[in-house]
Amino acid sequence: MLDEEKKVPVQENNLTPKETESTELTESNDPIESKEPIESKEVIEPVEEKLETEKSNVVSNKAVDEIDDKLAELSENTDYPEDEVADFNNLTLEELVEALGKLVKEGQVQSINNNVNKIKDVFNLKFGTLLKAEKEKFLAEGGNVIDFQYNNPIKSTYNSILYDFKTKRNEFYANQDAKLKTNLEDKLQLIEDLKRLIDNAEGSSMYKIFKDIQKRWVEIGPIPRAKYNDTWRTYHHHVERFYDLLHLSNDLRDLDFKHNLDEKLKLVERAEELTKIEDINVAFKELQVLHKLWKEDVGPVARDEREAVWDRFSEATKLVHDKRHEFFRDMRSKFEGNIDKKLEVISAIEAVDVSKNESRVDWQKSIKEIDALRNKFFAMGQVPRAKSDEVWAKFKDATRKFNVEKNKFFKNVKKDHFDNLNKKKLLIEQAESLKDSDDWEMTTEVMKKIQSDWKKIGHVPRKYSDKLWKDFKAACNHFFDRLHDKQDEGNKEQIEVLNKKKDYLKELKTIIEEKKKITIANINEYVSEWRAMGSVPYEMRHIEGKFNKLLDRIVENSDLEKKDIEMLKFENLVNNYLEQKNYRKLDSEQLFIRKKIDETVREIQQLENNLGFISNVTEDNPLVQNVRGQINAYKEKLDVWKSKLDYLKQLDN
Repeated sequence: MLDEEKKVPVQENNLTPKETESTELTESNDPIESKEPIESKEVIEPVEEKLETEKSNVVSNKAVDEIDDKLAELSENTDYPEDEVADFNNLTLEELVEALGKLVKEGQVQSINNNVNKIKDVFNLKFGTLLKAEKEKFLAEGGNVIDFQYNNPIKSTYNSILYDFKTKRNEFYANQDAKLKTNLEDKLQLIEDLKRLIDNAEGSSMYKIFKDIQKRWVEIGPIPRAKYNDTWRTYHHHVERFYDLLHLSNDLRDLDFKHNLDEKLKLVERAEELTKIEDINVAFKELQVLHKLWKEDVGPVARDEREAVWDRFSEATKLVHDKRHEFFRDMRSKFEGNIDKKLEVISAIEAVDVSKNESRVDWQKSIKEIDALRNKFFAMGQVPRAKSDEVWAKFKDATRKFNVEKNKFFKNVKKDHFDNLNKKKLLIEQAESLKDSDDWEMTTEVMKKIQSDWKKIGHVPRKYSDKLWKDFKAACNHFFDRLHDKQDEGNKEQIEVLNKKKDYLKELKTIIEEKKKITIANINEYVSEWRAMGSVPYEMRHIEGKFNKLLDRIVENSDLEKKDIEMLKFENLVNNYLEQKNYRKLDSEQLFIRKKIDETVREIQQLENNLGFISNVTEDNPLVQNVRGQINAYKEKLDVWKSKLDYLKQLDN
């Protein structure tokens, strides 16, 4: 009889409930850096030399150790069937949220994880596209990137449902953690039952009790990963003790050994087939399943078969393990190449020159350039773990320098925005103080200037922008609506004036047709009566041209002096400008007259100078007479120009 086994010490399981552990190939799973397997000399006693040799081989076999560690990681996981992943790509944001809500409300939390993750991927992609479009629209409208905010109720609903899912999932795994601890206690109790069965080996029911213990062991389910390997090794050790000490029929024992050998050979053959599979990820996952079956479903074999069948199984395991390591070596080689590429991107980020950025447009171009480089950096993939922190630190330092300068600029921009805010508030106050004014002429000019000044002021903080514009627009519209109403009233009077002037034109045409004698007094009377009628609508001002043409025809049929005719036309033109309040035209007219006076004086001086060069020529000489005639003509024109200028000066007084 063997000495009493010491009970495996049970430690508190402090692991957080987790979702199904991933067995995807990642660099962190590289067995080169895996820890040494757990070996409990306190639990596994050296029963026989053969058993000790086999356990020693397990400890020394790194490939098997890796599988053991992986099985320990997976030991906490119950195989819950995942729902089939649906296609969510064509759904809208609203439909995605509806589908997520239905999943969380009606589905089993342990079975919907893949579908939830798929919805998250599609939602984040589509919402990111929407967010980007809103941001570009905001910037295109002149907004500042630091003022950009976007809220969408659909995102809040999505976050709420996702929070409910995480809460339900955490509750589920909290319960699962408690179940793992209970299962561990049950399995440890079975080990104690098995030890008592061996220590009290007697009676024909011994084998039946042993089979019942085996069945209950499988049915209990998963246990905490930290206890998996030690617990299994202890159990397996006592199972082999049982077979070695079995006092029942050798035929019954040999039959059991033969069945177990056949099952283990099938596992060996399948493991050897895995060495030929190209997809190392698939091979490694299935190898874990085979080891789990080897350890938990198939019992021991005859003592003389144990080493040989185990050697074959562990050799196949080693081949898959070596292929996996070769895969990681190739991957690390690719990662090495990423170092220089990422450092080049970091250098490009550092080379972005922002010293000449003076406007939001300049900074927005730099931000886009940096974003493109950041995306390029992340798209390059991983670098070796030994260099990861160093490369990442350089990347963060480069982007931090850019962000410091960017934030400094936009901080000043924000200050300018608040200055602009105060300026626009002052304009609003001014517009509101004038909106009820009845001094139409003065207020119209002031309001137009206020509107012009508003356009010259830059951006204000976005949260104030809409209200400011609404208040300013309301004040301006209030005044100009009143002005337009006033003008509409004036237009009615102007239409009446237009009709009167049309009738007056008919009278003037009759005078021309009758060829009555016209004096200067008559013409002055016509002009006075015409002006006394008032102004016509702006769009009908061409009637003034018709009046002037009729005056020209009347003058042509009269005996009036040319100077008088010129002055009549000029005075009528000037009076029209005055009625229209077109002071710009009056200023232009005065500049034109002064220019003509200067030109005329120069022409007279030139002609008189030319006469000085003509010697021995009498006044009756045709050449002299021609020059004298030109001088007199220019002097007449000069008198007219001066009279016009005097008339304009008189208006200024």
